[in-house]
Amino acid sequence: MKLIRTEDAVGQVICHDMTQIIVGVTKDARFRKGHIITEEDVPVLLSMGKEHVYALSLEAGMVHEDDAVKTLVNACRNDHMRESPVKEGKVELKATRSGVLEIDTERLFRINSLGEVMIATQANHTVVKPGDKLAGMRIIPLAISQTQLDMVASIAGTKDPILSIHPFKVKDCTILVTGNEVQKGLIEDTFSKVVEDKLAAFGVSVNAVIKTGDDQAAITDAIKKAKAGGSSLIVCTGGMSVDPDDRTPAAIKASGARMVSYGAPVLPGAMFLVSYLDDTPVLGLPGCVMYAKRTILDLLLPRLLAGIVLQASDIARLGNGGLCMDCPVCHFPNCSFGKGGY
Repeated sequence: MKLIRTEDAVGQVICHDMTQIIVGVTKDARFRKGHIITEEDVPVLLSMGKEHVYALSLEAGMVHEDDAVKTLVNACRNDHMRESPVKEGKVELKATRSGVLEIDTERLFRINSLGEVMIATQANHTVVKPGDKLAGMRIIPLAISQTQLDMVASIAGTKDPILSIHPFKVKDCTILVTGNEVQKGLIEDTFSKVVEDKLAAFGVSVNAVIKTGDDQAAITDAIKKAKAGGSSLIVCTGGMSVDPDDRTPAAIKASGARMVSYGAPVLPGAMFLVSYLDDTPVLGLPGCVMYAKRTILDLLLPRLLAGIVLQASDIARLGNGGLCMDCPVCHFPNCSFGKGGY
């Protein structure tokens, strides 16, 4: 730090907050740490009794926090995002449209491991809407070395920024209701209504609800017809257990769908099935979706509707945080369920 006459301090960086007191009006920091003094600031400082100021002397190769944070913004900002004005070396990113926030968590970890910089985000795969805060980032010291910023830029690389919003793409769905008891009218179909309501929350309409019974060939044929008819999502309800009469997994496989995972480390939802017939997701839903408040479907449906192709590793990672506590008052998604995956 160096002590400088206020009149000579234009362009200098303030080292500490400076409070302005106007009786009955304000008592707050008029100039905050890191502020760069302008010509217009000089009379204000003098009116505050500041004839001298302590200023930060930037050495060669050092970058002021307000300029340096732009490197973090460039590492993170992608389409469908807007940034806030820089304040005290800090910037926030907010969403400009609805979708699923996806984060390259490995690159995020590497940048946060450097020290002197920080990026805090919402949880990976959070559903966001316009105006939602996505991330906040800042430079920790008042000034940081260009070398450190170059390391951030090197980790960020030239490929896509580490944050992205995937807009929802799927607009329609075909529901196949298995179970001979439903097909024969012995019991009412209450499953498809649950699925319809979850889809409607994302603006997805249901093309058809088809009662296939438990005949494997009939289920397979219905899947193929739904695909040929242009459905962008096919959901099979029920028939996912190990009972001899439950034919859904075999029927999905017989349709030619590529199996991603049958079974998941999530409760409720251990018998969940994910597959793709070409690029169309074909799901097998366990019975818990019909009666449990929140299940694996709530965790994965947003990604599927946003066109994010799931891999077996995505399913396996759900185990960390995959236990729903079935709280008396459900606060999902503002809870731990599904938040441990990375």
